[in-house]
Amino acid sequence: MMERFFAVLIAIFLPCIVHAEDRVPDPQAGYDHLINTTYLPPYFDQETFDNVWKVWPKALREKAESADADVRRQMAFERYGLTGRPEDPTKPLQYVVDKKGNWTLNCFSCHGGQVDSKTIPGLPNNRFDFAGITDEIRLTKALLGKKLVPTDYSSLVFPMGNNKGTTNAVNFGVALLSLRDADLNIVPGASFPKMLHHDMEPPPWWHFAKKENIYLDGFAPKGHRGLLQFTLVKENKAQAFRDREDDFRDVYAFLSSLEAPKYSGSIDQAKADQGRLVFHNHCSECHGTYGEKAEYPERMVPIDVVKTDRARLDSLTPEHREGYGKSWFNTYGEQEGLIADPEGYVAPPLDGLWATAPYLHNGSVPTLWHLLHPDKRPQVWRWKNLEYDHQHMGISVEVLDEVPRGLSSIDRREVFDTSRFGKSAAGHDFPNVLSEREKEDLLEYLKTL
Repeated sequence: MMERFFAVLIAIFLPCIVHAEDRVPDPQAGYDHLINTTYLPPYFDQETFDNVWKVWPKALREKAESADADVRRQMAFERYGLTGRPEDPTKPLQYVVDKKGNWTLNCFSCHGGQVDSKTIPGLPNNRFDFAGITDEIRLTKALLGKKLVPTDYSSLVFPMGNNKGTTNAVNFGVALLSLRDADLNIVPGASFPKMLHHDMEPPPWWHFAKKENIYLDGFAPKGHRGLLQFTLVKENKAQAFRDREDDFRDVYAFLSSLEAPKYSGSIDQAKADQGRLVFHNHCSECHGTYGEKAEYPERMVPIDVVKTDRARLDSLTPEHREGYGKSWFNTYGEQEGLIADPEGYVAPPLDGLWATAPYLHNGSVPTLWHLLHPDKRPQVWRWKNLEYDHQHMGISVEVLDEVPRGLSSIDRREVFDTSRFGKSAAGHDFPNVLSEREKEDLLEYLKTL
């Protein structure tokens, strides 16, 4: 009788005690978690977003006032770099909007963008204006008499990003992790360390599957726990990260399933075939090969060789990297491969390169044509419109002699000034050895990746 009783108990409870490692992660569930589950506190509500136009400059405000709700929403989406979801264009890909109308930031704010009028989850969002939406939502809350939350004060005390499409994300991680111990418990009295603030463009997520280590300097071994790092706000206690592991195993599977988008324009196949030879002879050693026998070397290029802006490399100390490596995120050092003092940057894969403008890790080079012509990269440029430049392969820009005076802060973030700290467009001058014909052929080949 007792044997039968225990058999029934096992049949009932066994499914509940299956080890998490035995569960098969679900990529679709990972996407659903990102767009429907809140891992951060709510930022603002629907009423606030619907009224944000009331704090815009006069001309834009008057245009919004005479428009209907759908047009106003689209105007706000364009102003802050938001896009509709592929499955529902009326909902923002970059925020979770719950049944009560609360808006909560998600990972797609930086990693979900639009190219050639198409929204692509996993594409770097080259239009997201974190500082702009933070500032104007705060003003709207004040106008409506709504309670402010910690995020509303963020841009007042912490640089969010000086250009649309780039953020100070590396230091978000540095600051938040500095307040925790290795188990992710908040340390009473802990304070932010000295930080080297700079802006970064996010990488495309479809590169994730090819890598063993993540981040530009390749210091961190890849794992699902590390993906939770940017939910390190004070409201999330240590247990919250452990409770969400299964969710982020699914997110890991989602990232691993992504593929680069195919080029949306026409390709001169004869020139592309010639460009393949140029690429093989001059680029493949660092960036890998593509096609049926694709290989990616994940090669670290010393900073004195690549010569691109080094602010990102200098912003993390060996102590910070080691602290991350000894924490719960890296299973207390059990994951091998941590690089505490990298010598440079890891050359990225180039799948879908055509879609990921602007280029270099700080977003300082607007098109692939400019990347292949180092001496012709503009020192100051700004967005011309949202149309894709198929001739130069990148964003449509206006080259300026200097930064215009009298711009509002949000319009100022449309202008990229490569003389500012962390924004240099120098380096990666390897194309200088190529002839103009070789550059033309190579540009055509890059469309095929």
